[in-house]
Amino acid sequence: MEAKAIARHVRMSPRKARLVVDQIRGRSVNEAYALLQFSKKGAAETVEKTLRSAVANAQAKALDAGDSLDIDELVVSECFVDEGPSLKRWRAAAQGRPAPRRRRTSHITVVVDTKDA
Repeated sequence: MEAKAIARHVRMSPRKARLVVDQIRGRSVNEAYALLQFSKKGAAETVEKTLRSAVANAQAKALDAGDSLDIDELVVSECFVDEGPSLKRWRAAAQGRPAPRRRRTSHITVVVDTKDA
């Protein structure tokens, strides 16, 4: 039973979010929850929220199919961070000129699957 969740337009650079996502890839869901809960990274909160959404999607999918799903059997099979659109902002620079600032955004995707699959 595979289920996916995507958090789009997250106001965080993809590079920072990838540090957290790389830690949970391939681990069981309970292990991933524990890692994210005690991580000091700011992206951990958003990634955990996306993981919880993917698990809820898996439960809903199993309920629609008439099956039962044990959360302990779920594994984070895929998770990755894509670059979203950058917000262009300007900051004051020397001699009255503007200096560009790029506020980067991310699209975080988490896919959970059962262990036997």
